[in-house]
Amino acid sequence: MRFDASITTELLEGMRQAKQTIGRAGLIVLPTDTVYGIGCDAFSAFAVNALLEAKGRGRQSPPPVLIPSLDTLRALTDNPPAVAFTLAEKFWPGALTMILRAQPSLSWDLGETRGTVALRMPNNELALALLKEVGPLAVSSANLTGEPAANNVAEAENYFGTKVGVYLDGGASPSTKPSTIVDLTEAGVVKIVRLGVLSQAQIKKAVGKDVEVVAS
Repeated sequence: MRFDASITTELLEGMRQAKQTIGRAGLIVLPTDTVYGIGCDAFSAFAVNALLEAKGRGRQSPPPVLIPSLDTLRALTDNPPAVAFTLAEKFWPGALTMILRAQPSLSWDLGETRGTVALRMPNNELALALLKEVGPLAVSSANLTGEPAANNVAEAENYFGTKVGVYLDGGASPSTKPSTIVDLTEAGVVKIVRLGVLSQAQIKKAVGKDVEVVAS
C-alpha cells in the first residue's frame, strides 16, 4: 500500500498502517533527509532478517538504526564518547550516522555487528514522527544490493513490490547521496568509513582535530 504524505488523510492512514506493519514485524519504506529507506522494528530479529533478505544482503551487513532523540542514543549505547554528542549537536537531525559500542544488555539481533550499532537521527518530520511513535527502526537504503538507492517511492516499489507492506510517499529525496558514516568505537579516534552528504572537512571542523578517512 502506498500513501501520499502530502495529503493529510493519506498521511494519517499511512502512519497508522506503518505502525501496525512494524508491530507485526513487517517492512515499510519511508522517506528520510537523504535517500529512501526500507525499515522495520530494530528489536525483531525476524523483521531484520526479512529486511536483509529483501535487499539481498547477508548478516555481515547489519542495517543502521534510526532514532528520534539523544536519549535513545544513550539507551542503546555503552558509554558513548563525548565526541558523539559534539557531532550530534552539530549535525543531528541530519545526514550523519555514528557507529558506537552497543549496550550489551539489549535483546536484539541486527546481524554481525561485533558489539556495535550505527545510529542516525534523520532530518525528516515524517520519519521522526514515526520513530517517536514506534521506537528505533532498523533502516537501510531502499534498494537491492548493488543497485542505486531509491530517490522516490516508485523506485522503491520497483525494487521490493509486495515484500514491503507500506510505502510512505514523501516526494523526491532532497539528496541523492547517503549519510556520512563515522566510526567512534576506538577511543579518541574519529574515522569516516563512508563519505556521503557531509564532507571530511565538515567533520574535522566539528571535532576540532584530524579525521581519518578509511573508505569512500
